[in-house]
Amino acid sequence: MPGRGTPTRSPDMTAATEKTGARTAAAADTITDARERIDALDDRIIGLVQERMAVSAVIQEARIASGGRRVNLSREMEILGRYRQELGKPGTALAMTLLELCRGRI
Repeated sequence: MPGRGTPTRSPDMTAATEKTGARTAAAADTITDARERIDALDDRIIGLVQERMAVSAVIQEARIASGGRRVNLSREMEILGRYRQELGKPGTALAMTLLELCRGRI
């Protein structure tokens, strides 16, 4: 039996709040819905990164076939600057990760 001042929670409410960290059913619902949206966005982001990797491979192959280098550092600096400008300092780290995925470590 709950102590004085302790709200009684249904088993469904307890599971929802434990999973989300929320203290109310309304907050748990909001969090659950938002997490579903995040999961869908993550799926799209992963697909876009995979597409970017494929396009980068085409560029690298064309550059190497023409006698060029695998990596164009001035282009990479443009990309780093763009991400930093749009997302701040963490954007630079994100851009570096994308570049590593798309061309490997240099």
